Amino acid sequence: MNDLEQAGWLHRPEIQAIFAALDGHKRRTRAVGGVVRDTIMGRAHGGDIDMATELVPDEVMARAKAAGISVYPTGIDHGTVTLKLGEVLAEVTTLRQDVETDGRHAVVAFGTDWVEDAKRRDFTLNALYCAADGTLYDPLGGVEDARNGVVRFIGDASQRIAEDGLRAYRFFRLSASHGEQRLDPDGLTACAAAVGRLDHLSRERVGHEVMRMLALPKVALSLAVMSEIRLLPLSDEALRALVAYESLGGQASPTRLALLAGQDTDALQDAWRLSNETISVAKSVMAAASLLADDKLAEAAYRHGEAAVEGLAAAASLGHWGMARLSEAARVLAKLVVPPFPLSGHDLTGLGMAPGPALGVELARLERLWIDSDFTLGKAELLTLVRV
Repeated sequence: MNDLEQAGWLHRPEIQAIFAALDGHKRRTRAVGGVVRDTIMGRAHGGDIDMATELVPDEVMARAKAAGISVYPTGIDHGTVTLKLGEVLAEVTTLRQDVETDGRHAVVAFGTDWVEDAKRRDFTLNALYCAADGTLYDPLGGVEDARNGVVRFIGDASQRIAEDGLRAYRFFRLSASHGEQRLDPDGLTACAAAVGRLDHLSRERVGHEVMRMLALPKVALSLAVMSEIRLLPLSDEALRALVAYESLGGQASPTRLALLAGQDTDALQDAWRLSNETISVAKSVMAAASLLADDKLAEAAYRHGEAAVEGLAAAASLGHWGMARLSEAARVLAKLVVPPFPLSGHDLTGLGMAPGPALGVELARLERLWIDSDFTLGKAELLTLVRV
């Protein structure tokens, strides 16, 4: 019995019900890509299930509805239908072959040829299919690449990138996540040659790929090579900080983003169309790091809360801290109990101050005194210090 036959996901009743509705036991529908690859590599796969099928989208939808499976035509123009049964989401795509492509959008034709469908995919370890009974279908020899953690483009690497320029970024991401940052020479050469011809890619797609990469355990080496070929220009300072951060065991994507961007997170937000929430967290980490670099631990904890923990790792990475300083700062930060600031504007108006800018300035001065006291000044003591 092979690994696929024993895979827990394959034996889920919902998965088998989807297979049954789509002639899976006749092998007209098969699981494909990540879940098959990760099973072969002995890795957990927590994402949705991708399936490939000989059935055209209308038939997929009709059969699924008849079987009581929810249907969402999420990519109907490209032959993709999302099915939901219980907690299982399956993206089912009709077998395809490219007719033409401009590097962003491919014109495809539906078909029933599994080899042609495999040839239009990106990497050999992703062109693996699994039938409903666990039988592996490996038309391009990708199983050995999967077992060995080799991320290899299918066929001509330059042609694969010309079909979809985002594959240059995926090459590095998948090499970091599944290849221990070993870079296939032909793939690297093709990616380097493609730099300068990728301006047509949408900023959102590039940003999504980069952020997925920044969340991986080990990426510093890959980022350095991406910078070297100018696929992802980074300063030497940022690269050094990213390497140092990784050596501390850090792998938070907002922190890596903060280190990568330095003080210019707004420029990256525009370049990659990142969400306000993502940028806000990165800014908070960097602001906390700045305070911690000046040994203002109490203020960092007060102003930035949990972000101060990542801010500490960022500060240590940027400042090349020794372990003694980092350990001591971490110890102090862990012991800090940050209460709420005990004063408000109402307290000052109660003392006769008029509402307005002057009141705000005075409240900020008192807050500063309170922070500098490590939060020991109480409300009564602060009120004695008010300058009316």
